[in-house]
Formats: sequence, C-alpha cells, structure tokens
Amino acid sequence: MDIDGITLSVVIPMYNEEAVLPLLAARLRPVLDGLGEAYEVVAVDDGSRDSTAAQLMGMRRLWPQLRVIRLRRNGGHQAALTAGLARSVGEYVVSLDADLQDPPEKIPEMLALARRDGLDIVYGVRGDRSTDTRYKRWTAGIYYKLMRRLIGKNVTADAGDFRLLSRQTVNALLELPNSGGQVLRLLVPWIGFPSGQVAYVREERAAGRTKYPLSKMLLLTLDSVTSFSAAPLRLATMLGLCSVILCGILLITGLFAYVLHYTVSGWASLYISILFLGAVQLLCLGLLGEYIGRIYTTVQGRPTYFVGYDSADETADELVAVR
Repeated sequence: MDIDGITLSVVIPMYNEEAVLPLLAARLRPVLDGLGEAYEVVAVDDGSRDSTAAQLMGMRRLWPQLRVIRLRRNGGHQAALTAGLARSVGEYVVSLDADLQDPPEKIPEMLALARRDGLDIVYGVRGDRSTDTRYKRWTAGIYYKLMRRLIGKNVTADAGDFRLLSRQTVNALLELPNSGGQVLRLLVPWIGFPSGQVAYVREERAAGRTKYPLSKMLLLTLDSVTSFSAAPLRLATMLGLCSVILCGILLITGLFAYVLHYTVSGWASLYISILFLGAVQLLCLGLLGEYIGRIYTTVQGRPTYFVGYDSADETADELVAVR
C-alpha cells in the first residue's frame, strides 16, 4: 500500500481480540470505503496470545488498506495506542477500540466536523451509556468528576479514547516525553487545541472479554491523578498538618491533666493516636513514593513499547516471506 497522500488513519490497539475481529472488519471497512478518501487502518497487536496476529495477516491479503503492527511484548492499551499514533501517516488520525462499543459509523461525522470548523480534535462523547452496567457507569462518573476537579474543566466528561486528531495534534503528542503512565485521554485536552464533540450511543461489547477490569481501572485512575496533578502531595501536607495540630491538642490536654493531678488509664486515646499517626505517615510516604517512582521512570527514559513488525515496512515483508 502506498502510504503517501493518505487522508485518514484509523489506529486500533488490540490484545486477544480474535473473537471480535471479523465483526470489526465487517462494520469498519464499508464505512471507510464509503468516504472516498485514501485511508489506512493501523491495527496494533499488543502482544496477543491468541490468533489475533494470524487473523490480521490473513485479513490483510483481502484488505490492502489494513496495516499490521506487532509489538514484541504487551505494553498496555495506552502504549499500543501511542505506537499506532507514532506510525500513522494520515492527515487525520482516529483512535478506535476493537470491541465496537464505540461505533465506527461516527468516523465520517467526526472528519466532516473537523474539516468544516477547522478543528484539531473531535471527541467522541458517550451521550448514552445505558448498555454499560450500573457499576461501570458509577465508576466512570466518579473518574471523570475527579479528573475535572483535580486537572481542570478542559477534561471532557464521558470522552474515552474514541477521538479524531489532526496531524499537528499527533505531532505535538509525540513530542512529549514518552514515559510510563501516559494517559492520552488527559494529554489530548491538556494540549488545548481547538476541539469539538460528536455524541453517540455506547454499545455493548460485540464479542470477547473486557480488557479493563477493576484492577486496571484503579491503575488508570492512579496514573491519571499522579501524572497530571500535585493535589495528592498537598493532601499529604494537609494530613501532616492536621496530625501536628492533633498532637498539640493532646499535648496540652496531657499537661493540664498532669498539673491538675487528674489521672486516667489513657490506653484508648493512646491506642487511637498511634494508629492515626501511623496511618497518616504511611499514606504520606506512599503518595511521595508514587511521585518519586514516576520521576525515576521518566529519568530512565525507557520506551513503553517495542515494534517487532510493521507490514508497511518492505524489509519486514521480505523477512516474513523468507520465513
């Protein structure tokens, strides 16, 4: 496929998506073919352990616009998405998950809006999440409220990784330090380029299992907070200040009790004080450790992904043919 003159790149990170791939191709290809624009689909296999990679190579024989990138190991959703953005060549780039919860039919509307209003960013906003579980809607609501409170109102509520970016926006993102813990759904609004929104109805996962269980959602929240806000450090400072005030009150109370010869057993207050002060100290040390660990990772400068194969690389094609 000739990568010159491509208008639209669609980047799709994938991890163990063998069940949903046929459904994805059946819905995505007619939409892109109907645009009448030169396009590429950049499928990033994030170290899948199932037949995802093999299916992608088979689909590529019948779909010349499909470009397959395979990472040497699993780097996580955000790392795979960054790899796809870095390798894409389109004038506009749409990021899309493979599970079809975000409808590819909205891509033409996003592209038309960006061109009409001269926008660099078009967010896909989930106007209706009724297909999500009540627990999923509740946790997502807490996450976005927390991010808007800590980071700023520029964070679009209910906007995930389904978005359109101009080439200028992609280049700006790639110029940022590529350290661990990147959260693109927060980095993109932080850039502050002109943006718009396209609303859509959140659908159920077409097939396969979710790649964002509770543990990963908690890690995403932790990365989001520590990457974009110093509020936890200020919280640690406030907790320390409250502890000092409490200790001062207890000290004054103890002195009065000593002067007035008022004796009590004191075991309960001593027990509670020790537990409280110990918990605050451990919390503050943990928060400091998160930031120090992030600084350590950034200083190391290690890449978050390693590309093992790119079908757009003619040399790679030759190597595969030899094998």
